[in-house]
Amino acid sequence: MDRVKDKVAIVTGAATGIGQATAQLLAAEGAKVVVTTGSNVKGGKETIAAIRKSGGEAMFVQHDVTVEEDWLKAIDETLKAYGGLDILVNNAGMMIAKKIEDTSLDDWRQVMKVNTEGVFLGTKHGILTMKERGGGCIINMSSVLGIVGHNDFTSAYGASKGAIRAFTKGAAVECSKCGLGYNVRVNSIHPAVIETPMAAPVFTNEEFRKAMEEGHPIGRLGNPMDVAYAVLYLASDEASFITGIELVVDGGWTAH
Repeated sequence: MDRVKDKVAIVTGAATGIGQATAQLLAAEGAKVVVTTGSNVKGGKETIAAIRKSGGEAMFVQHDVTVEEDWLKAIDETLKAYGGLDILVNNAGMMIAKKIEDTSLDDWRQVMKVNTEGVFLGTKHGILTMKERGGGCIINMSSVLGIVGHNDFTSAYGASKGAIRAFTKGAAVECSKCGLGYNVRVNSIHPAVIETPMAAPVFTNEEFRKAMEEGHPIGRLGNPMDVAYAVLYLASDEASFITGIELVVDGGWTAH
């Protein structure tokens, strides 16, 4: 239970779903976790309470990932509380499902602002902090829709997640020994359909749910802990030789 013992982690969008599971797992494995959310303060505090109840160490920071000043505040509070930053999980995100011709420019910009600009700002300030500490690990949450297309009206979302994939690779090379020598590893994770509160409304239709399950050769939808364990691996020293990858956690979605 000490795969990330004494490491300091920030997990964005940690009020529910993948972010909540990730924060709890990192804490269970010995990390000091800074839980951040934008508007869902109640959920963020529930995550903190669950971590502390299990004997873990955590703190909460309200944090809009699209606002650079909020990033400065979140990292400053992390440094004051724990003295450094070793792991950053850029998990916060949003989705819209509309046909391209029905997607407004404002819709497009909002998805890009949260999913792409949020990851850019987190990576930027994560690098600035980690290089002073001698290294660290940044994990950017993308999606299988950042690799392949799907007929579910998520082209704008997929575009934002594809941008994360490419940005992650560039950041990984830039931060490597052959780049600027910062010793910061940067990787992306690409889940398929995960049962989270954000996805829950679409699963009220049993026919649609069955179709989604059949899209995963493994025979089921994913759950948040499936993704959290992938984050834990990349955050741990076990992954010290891994940077710039796209770790697909998709039950076989992209294999066919």
